[in-house]
Amino acid sequence: MTEIDRGRLAAGAGFATTTVLLVLTVAAFLNDALDSFGWQGGEYAYSFIWIALGSLIAGLVVKVAAPAPWRSAGTGMALAGTVGVLVVITLVVVFLWALSNLTV
Repeated sequence: MTEIDRGRLAAGAGFATTTVLLVLTVAAFLNDALDSFGWQGGEYAYSFIWIALGSLIAGLVVKVAAPAPWRSAGTGMALAGTVGVLVVITLVVVFLWALSNLTV
C-alpha cells in the first residue's frame, strides 16, 4: 500500500468517524432514543454542536501534531467538523429568518 493510498484511507476514516457520530445524533433525535435519560431537543442540538466543533478542533490538532498517515485523518475530521458547523449555522439562520417572517 502506497503512502497516498494510506493517506486517502486515513482521510476517509477521519471523515467517516465524524459523519457517523453526527448522523447518529440526528437519528437519536428523530427517534427520541435518549428520552429515558431526559434528553429533549436541546441536548441533541448541543451534542451535535460539540461533536462538530470538537471534530474540527481535534482534526486541526491531529493535522499539525501527528505523523504522516494520521495527518490525513486529521484533515478528514476537520472537513467533517467544518461541514457540521456549517449545518448548524445554516439551521440557525433559517430558524431566525422564519421567526422574523412569521405573520400572525
